[in-house]
Amino acid sequence: MQPQTPIPTDVAEMEPGELAAVLDAQGVEPYHARQIYRWVHRRGTVDFHQMTDLSQPLRLQLAGSLHVSTPRVADRAVSSDGTVKFLLELADGRHIESVFIPDAPTEARDRGRPAAGPPARARRERATLCISTQVGCAMTCRFCLTGRMGLARNLTAGEIAGQVRRLAGELGLRDKAFNIVLMGMGEPLHNYDATMKALRMLADRDGLAVSPRRITLSTIGVVPALDRLASEPLMPNLAVSLHATTEEQRDRLVPVNHRYGLAEILDACRRFPLKRRNRITFEYVLLAGVNDTADDARRLTRLLAGIRCKVNLIPLNEAPGIPFTRPQDADVDRFAEALAARHLTVSVRRSRGRDIRAACGQLIVEGPQKSPAQRLATQL
Repeated sequence: MQPQTPIPTDVAEMEPGELAAVLDAQGVEPYHARQIYRWVHRRGTVDFHQMTDLSQPLRLQLAGSLHVSTPRVADRAVSSDGTVKFLLELADGRHIESVFIPDAPTEARDRGRPAAGPPARARRERATLCISTQVGCAMTCRFCLTGRMGLARNLTAGEIAGQVRRLAGELGLRDKAFNIVLMGMGEPLHNYDATMKALRMLADRDGLAVSPRRITLSTIGVVPALDRLASEPLMPNLAVSLHATTEEQRDRLVPVNHRYGLAEILDACRRFPLKRRNRITFEYVLLAGVNDTADDARRLTRLLAGIRCKVNLIPLNEAPGIPFTRPQDADVDRFAEALAARHLTVSVRRSRGRDIRAACGQLIVEGPQKSPAQRLATQL
């Protein structure tokens, strides 16, 4: 029996300190870790032979003992509004979806206390990458296609950060500022350690140096992880997916509410540390005739009392397999105005990429066993 070839160590999974320790164990000066990290994360170079500030013997040594994994672009779809959805293949053959939302002039739609001066002008939104943290999702929200997939596995830190590296390279964003939202496939706090490690890797000065202020983590409300997040030195913006105004209503829409209820989630938000100008965003998917009534607006206002926050209303992005309908624009406006009248700051999210199923709640990929939702989605 022939001896097995050792599996090379994956640089994509390492923070600079971890890489320095690996190099030191191989007899390589640890300071080279920062050079390698810059090549991989800032320049997108995965071939050690192209790392020209390393000596030729060192490049040969590294090529034999290390490797750099990066998600492969298996397919892409471009929306009429410029949004691009990427189907990415991972090393084990699993697939995930990530979305690029380009700069676009949009009307400033924040509603709250009347502002002094002239009406808000159109503003430019910075390019945003919507990133996944799991293959599928275990939360099974009834208005989300991803939840119909179930959870195949967690992504590693390298796979989460690798999405950003891959998309930044594909889209020419390496030297430009952009935002990241962890709102793709999966529940970030259900994959806590890998998610936080990926954010540290993305924020590192020798990598893409993405400021935590440009990163938003969206969660359904995993309370123990929320409390843990509150003590993190690297703090992304927080968005909490609420979607209901009573425990019974949320039990039906978001099954995990049986474990972490509205009251418990909101208590965790009240004790969550916020910097002076920061607010928690509460995301609220509007479902026609389900959670969009005047009573819901009144209850939502009472629920959020005492929390420094804003409300992001998301009219449902309809898809086959989702048993709800999108409210009329007039109903969305009425709901928003009811919140604003009670002095909540509220905005209505403009859906992007709906024609390529890239909008919020529409991400789903095929596997060996298709779910009913996947079969319906691929029939159109």
